[in-house]
Amino acid sequence: MSDALAGRAPPMPEEVPVPIGGYRWYVVGVLILAYTFSYIDRSILTLMVGPIRASLGISDVELSMLHGLAFALFYTICGIPIGRLVDRRRRTTIIAAGVAFWSGMTALCGLAQNFVQMFLARIGVGVGEAALSPAAYSSFSDWFEGKQLTRALSLYNSAIYVGGGLATMAGGALIASVPAVDTALFGQLEPWRVVFILVGLPGFLIALLVLALREPARRGLTSPDIPSFRAVLAYLWQRRGAFGWLIGGLAISSLMWNGVIAWTPAHFMRNFGWTPAEVGARYGLALIVFGSAGVLFGGWLAGVMRDRGRGDANVRIGVISALAALPFGVAAPLMPTGATSLALFCGFLFAGTIPYGGAAAALQEMTPNRMRGQVTAIYLFCLNLVGIGLGPVIVALFTEQLYGGDASVRYSIATIVAIAAPISALVMMAACRSTLRLGR
Repeated sequence: MSDALAGRAPPMPEEVPVPIGGYRWYVVGVLILAYTFSYIDRSILTLMVGPIRASLGISDVELSMLHGLAFALFYTICGIPIGRLVDRRRRTTIIAAGVAFWSGMTALCGLAQNFVQMFLARIGVGVGEAALSPAAYSSFSDWFEGKQLTRALSLYNSAIYVGGGLATMAGGALIASVPAVDTALFGQLEPWRVVFILVGLPGFLIALLVLALREPARRGLTSPDIPSFRAVLAYLWQRRGAFGWLIGGLAISSLMWNGVIAWTPAHFMRNFGWTPAEVGARYGLALIVFGSAGVLFGGWLAGVMRDRGRGDANVRIGVISALAALPFGVAAPLMPTGATSLALFCGFLFAGTIPYGGAAAALQEMTPNRMRGQVTAIYLFCLNLVGIGLGPVIVALFTEQLYGGDASVRYSIATIVAIAAPISALVMMAACRSTLRLGR
């Protein structure tokens, strides 16, 4: 019998209960799979620096633009309108369409014949991937709450490091084993081109998995209307202390992280003579293990601190992360042997990943439901434009203009950590104070 026939008013949107049961963790698993492949597709390029540079005749700075700027610029710009769509439409459909699009564009990277064509294909990867995280964050806030939301988002963000590590491992193995392929339509495809095609095509199957997911009911709605983008900006401006310091601190941390991660494989190959396969097996495994462990530890630590009454726990772990990452990130690239360098990079990978699950949860908890897609898109706009767009380019500029020579990438990596980590820690401290005031 319906509520109306029973004489009861239908439940208000804010009365929608938090879902329970195992299905919501299946949703997390599928979206982790999608996010893992997104990072494989975006970061596979970093292990193929040598053959791509030789084939296309480009410099380190141009290569860093392909890795960062081409991807990040449209990833961030398209994220804003997609975020508004997330607040209005079925989120699983939006994600599935994005997965299919970026997978096709990754495969097209393998057919690029010059810098411009590769740049355009990388733009396409960014456009497709812009659909994933705003919709995923918004969905998780309807499947979970409290500590479970932090844990779910920490698990989801672990896909960044699993995907990056798998890209490094698989890329190295594929480059070593995949031969050139002769085709009737495109002529001979060099091994690096075949790798792009092989990692892009499985995404179409993942898109089908996402499309079959149930859409959660939106909780905490006080109005069926979607606020305009101007209203969202006004909301953020009124709370600019909490949102501004949080997003700013994480953006600086992202600049450090992306600058280091983009050039660490090249560091091992240039300074220690490791092959791509060796980098994949050693550094790729370290990224999976220590990167994932760091973000999961951060989610656990935020939960413990929250239970002990720390209202800023999801933000405070950002301060801990920056201070812990600093000594490891500066020392790791300067070590005299590949083994000691890798060992210290493991510490950097663990410490540098601590804040991201908690920060994502803090952002959702600070934002009304009908704004979450747009606010998440703004957050990712800042994070990725600064981090992915500038981080790799700054390291490349340091290498070419400040230190000189391919092998000096080690000094560029140490420099960006030495500058960015202390600044991030200071900004996140300010975010802690502003978050506590907002909570009161």
